[in-house]
Amino acid sequence: MKLLIIFFLAVAALRSPAQNRGYDTLPYVLEFHQKKIDEFSKEPIMKGKVIFLGNSITAFGDWKHLLNDSTIVNRGIPGDITFGILNRLSDVISRQPSKLFIKIGMNDISKNIPDNVIVENIVSIVHRVKKESPTTKIFVQSILPTNDSVKTHYPDAFGKNDHVVLVNNKLKKAAKKEGYIFIDLYSKFHDENGKLDFKYSKNDGIHLNAEGYHLWVMILRQGKYL
Repeated sequence: MKLLIIFFLAVAALRSPAQNRGYDTLPYVLEFHQKKIDEFSKEPIMKGKVIFLGNSITAFGDWKHLLNDSTIVNRGIPGDITFGILNRLSDVISRQPSKLFIKIGMNDISKNIPDNVIVENIVSIVHRVKKESPTTKIFVQSILPTNDSVKTHYPDAFGKNDHVVLVNNKLKKAAKKEGYIFIDLYSKFHDENGKLDFKYSKNDGIHLNAEGYHLWVMILRQGKYL
């Protein structure tokens, strides 16, 4: 019964007036989303660590191994959106991370959430972290393109790279004013057609393979963000 109550409270928390404007503010597979939040809440709180926050592309990264740092905290949840991040941000803030790497937005675009709303939500995430964990250095990483040259289970994500570019440009423009560092991953991952380069992707045209994650880490190291 207690878990059921928590589940419905989570649904209520994620609902917003945005629902009435014709787009869905809930993460994909809400039950899985809540399960991951419950798992995170049981982990011991270690403050001052590096946290990676986002959706499946973050979740599937073996950051401890990639960065040779056993203290790295992975807070990626497959299917998550900006509204989901806002709902679970307390877990991140309670850990007072030294650095926070945010990468979110592709699933929002898949749900046809307006570009401006995505940017506003990401800025809201930044504002809250800055207010409640003022020593945290915040990095917002660009959304990656997709590649619709394959048939996958993610048709809603395809044909929307123009939105990816628009959101990335807005996030880059807002960085100085809002007090975060913008990291351009997009330009390093796209092919000559502006799509996700297959050499960095799994066969689904969305998620990254090992080479893709190694490129991501190289970008972070070369930029001296780590």
